[in-house]
Parts: sequence; C-alpha cells; structure tokens
Amino acid sequence: MSQADVLSQSFELGFTYTRSVGPVVGRFLPAMKQRQILGIRGSDGRVLVPPVEFDPVSAEALSEFVPVASEGTVASWSWVYHPRDSHPLAHPFAWAFILLDGADTPLLHCVDARSPEVLHTGVRVIARWVDEPCGHIRDIRCFTPVPEVADG
Repeated sequence: MSQADVLSQSFELGFTYTRSVGPVVGRFLPAMKQRQILGIRGSDGRVLVPPVEFDPVSAEALSEFVPVASEGTVASWSWVYHPRDSHPLAHPFAWAFILLDGADTPLLHCVDARSPEVLHTGVRVIARWVDEPCGHIRDIRCFTPVPEVADG
C-alpha cells in the first residue's frame, strides 16, 4: 500500500467548555496571587494543605479556611540530578513534601538547594515567590533552605 492509498484527516483536540475550579480551589488560587497560602480545616481538626473540597475522613464538604505560613520543614525529599524540560527548574533540585507551619499535611513542591548535601528531613525552607503572581500553584517558584542561625 502506498502513502497515497492511506486516508487521513487533520484533527485538533479542543475543549468547548469552561471548567470552574469550585469553591475551595477558587479561594486558594486568588490567595496565592496575594502570596498567601491557605489550608482548610478537616472534620478531625487537622489543617489540610493544599485545601480539598471534601473531607478525606468523613467525606463532608469543608469550608473553614486557615492561613498557613510560607515557611516550614521538609518531611521527605528526592533529588533530581538531571532535570527535564518539563521540570520547574533547569538545574538540579529536589522534590519535597513540605510541612508548612500551621499545616498538618505536607505540600509537594520543589526545593532549590545547592546540592543534595544541603537537604535533610527537618531542614527549614521558605517559599520563593515569582515576581508577578497570577493565582496558580506555580506562583511559588520554589522553596529554598532557610540559613541556619548559630546560637550565640
């Protein structure tokens, strides 16, 4: 069969509708634009970050938003030696679960550290925001280790 015998038709995949982010993400994203991170209180009292619409324990709708800090501790991490084009940073970095101050569940984000030797479970990190936030999780460019202050 030659190439001329093959039937073909150009096709472009598209969505003809607009999707709403809902009441929870719809409040979380505008807060990010203001450089504020919000969690939500679950039925068991824990503060969940990022916020979810329904309680993971009881399945009830959640609505009590709680501001949390943009600083926290690394709960676990994995070093990326060779970033891909799709990664948030073009140089080696870590993916980490970060327990923000005031939160009870960790947020997954990237940490820009000089080397894997700088990171360990429990290291303090702080959010580094983009210059012009637009209301997206990527408004946090990355987290960076907080310099340790020597007791004196």
